Amino acid sequence: MRVFILIIAFIAVTSAKDFDYNLKAIQLAKNSYYIYGKEEYFSIQNGGDIANVSFIETNKSVILIDTGSSFAYGNQVKRLIEEKTKKPVKHIINTHHHSDHFLGNNAFKNATIYSDKFTAKEIKKNGELYIKNLVALLGETMKGTKIKNVDIILQNDNKDFDGYKLHFFYLKGHTKSDLVIYDKNTNILYASDLVFNNRALATIDANLKEWVNSLNLLKKIDYDICVPGHGKAFKDKTPLDLDIKYLNFLKTTLEYGNKNGLNVFEILDLKVPKEIKNFSMFEEEYERSIINLSNKQ
Repeated sequence: MRVFILIIAFIAVTSAKDFDYNLKAIQLAKNSYYIYGKEEYFSIQNGGDIANVSFIETNKSVILIDTGSSFAYGNQVKRLIEEKTKKPVKHIINTHHHSDHFLGNNAFKNATIYSDKFTAKEIKKNGELYIKNLVALLGETMKGTKIKNVDIILQNDNKDFDGYKLHFFYLKGHTKSDLVIYDKNTNILYASDLVFNNRALATIDANLKEWVNSLNLLKKIDYDICVPGHGKAFKDKTPLDLDIKYLNFLKTTLEYGNKNGLNVFEILDLKVPKEIKNFSMFEEEYERSIINLSNKQ
């Protein structure tokens, strides 16, 4: 019996240590790829693989946009990149401070981390808390995850990475500071969590009005491809329009509920447009948004 228990324990530890994200690089352009994250919440089953990560190969190095939820995830991203190129990942851009976007940083020991001032401050201040929260959700998958802070604060609209130029938009709405990257070389827009494609928007740190303003600005960009923070990459403006519709619906619904003295449950019973209701994860995110945003907007 004791031997049996030891075998089971060994299998459990080994499976957690060797969690396989089964990552695949989806090519967007000759030098550009993204890794599609599952449209799910954090779970033991997905190991925290819930957000998109992108990378760009330049003449001298690789630029990585976000690093996922754990050291294990970041390490497997690194191995995936090594299958595509021998060039090193020298530059990492953290788009915002949510844990599914930066906790893989420490898998890239020799890379320089870039972000805006607010995101850098939040990672430094609350990073350990984010790890603690995800350990509770993901368990042993988080083993080895440590905070690797931002090295360089981005402030200018343009930045040269080993001769490869990227343009930055410093926006807000999903959080107090959302960094969007536009690659004029390939005409690809990396919108991070300001854009969700056919997936209900996460609003835990949101300002709905500012978010709509940011999306209207992004609509003016004549991109060929947009990579959202969650959901699949796309070519037209339809996902942006639907995100705006969803945010405006949330705003008007909350205002109506507050004006008429409705409680949260009564607000949740109000009619929802079909195209919004068809979003993946709608029921969970919508309920969370109504509860979180009541009396805040």
